[in-house]
Amino acid sequence: MKDFKEKLDNFSNSLEQIKLTLGFSEKLKRITQLEKETEKPDFWKDKVGAGKTMKEIGELKDQAGEAKRVEHLIADAKAAYELEMERELSQKVEEIEDAIKGLELATYLSGQHDSKNAIVSIHAGQGGTEAMDWASMLYRMYLRFCEKRGWTTQMVELSEGEEAGIKKATVSVAGQFAYGYLKGEAGTHRLVRQSPFNANKLRQTSFALVEVLPELEEVDLPGLLIKNEDLEWQFFRASTQGGQNVQKVSTAVRLTHIPSGIVVTSQAERHQVQNRKIALTLLRAKLWARKQIESDAQKRQLKGEYRPASWGNQIRSYVLHPYKMVKDLRTEVETSDYESVLNGDLDAFIEAELKKTADIKAH
Repeated sequence: MKDFKEKLDNFSNSLEQIKLTLGFSEKLKRITQLEKETEKPDFWKDKVGAGKTMKEIGELKDQAGEAKRVEHLIADAKAAYELEMERELSQKVEEIEDAIKGLELATYLSGQHDSKNAIVSIHAGQGGTEAMDWASMLYRMYLRFCEKRGWTTQMVELSEGEEAGIKKATVSVAGQFAYGYLKGEAGTHRLVRQSPFNANKLRQTSFALVEVLPELEEVDLPGLLIKNEDLEWQFFRASTQGGQNVQKVSTAVRLTHIPSGIVVTSQAERHQVQNRKIALTLLRAKLWARKQIESDAQKRQLKGEYRPASWGNQIRSYVLHPYKMVKDLRTEVETSDYESVLNGDLDAFIEAELKKTADIKAH
C-alpha cells in the first residue's frame, strides 16, 4: 500500500504542474468571459461569430473538464487508500495513469496554431503508378486516423493516376487540435515492397510527400494582406472520376496569387462561392507557411520549431519486403504491425514526435 501512496502523491504533483502549463486558471476565466458574451441580446446576430464563440467555450470546457475529472479520480483513489480497498485502488491508479498521460500530451500542443483545423496534402513522388498507389495508401491511412479520432474530413482536391492511385490529394480536417497532432506528419514517407504492378514482383521503393498546414482565417494573420488585385481566378468543371463525392462537384476553382506565384485548387463543393472560400483558406495557409520558412530561419534550425514539408525531409520508412517494419527516422519508434499503421494506428508515432519536439523547445 505504501507504493500506492507514493503514486497518488506523484499524480497530484503532476496534475498541478500540468494545470500550470496549460494555463488552467486562465482557461476558467476565459470561459466566464465568453459565457457573459453569450448572454448579450444581440449575441446571435452574427451567427458565424457566435458559432465560433460557442465552439471555443466547448473546447475550453472539455480541457478544463478533463483536469477536473482527474482531480476527482485522485480524490476517490485517496479515499480508497484510506479504506485499504486495494483492488479498487489498483483500478483507479490505472485510470489516473491513462488520464495523466492524455493531459501531458495536451501540454505538447501549445503552438500558436495547434488548436486549428488542418489541411493535409499528399503528393506522389517519382515512380509512376507505384508511387501514385503509395500516395493513395497514405491518403487512406490519414482518413482512417481522423475517423478514429472522431474528426471530420472533406476532400478539397483529388487528382487521380491514369492506371491506379492518386497524383495528389488535399483534404481538410476539422477536429480539436487537428493541426497540432498532424503537423509532425509533414515530410517524405518511403515505402519498400514487392511491386503489385510488376509481373516479376520486383522489390520497389516509392516516395510520397505529406504537407500539413493549419486552416487559418484573416484574424489569425493580421500582418498578411491579400489584395483582390493580386488574385487571378479560374473556374472549371472537375474532371475527376473518383467516386460519389467527387462526381457531385460541378464548379471547381483555381486561384493564383500573382506576387508569390502560389496556385491552389478547390473542387470540394458544388457551388463556386464555397470553392472560392476554400481556395482563399488554402492560400492563406500556404502564404503563412512561406512566411514561416522565410522568417527566423536560424532559430528554427537550432530549435526545430518549424519544419516545412520537403522531399529531402524523409521522416518514416514503411518496409513490407523482405521484412515487415514501420520505423520513424526521427524518434526511432518502430513496429512490425504495418497493417495496423496503414489502417490509421499512428498514435505511438505522433505522440513520440510531439514529445521530442517539446523537449527540443524546452532546451
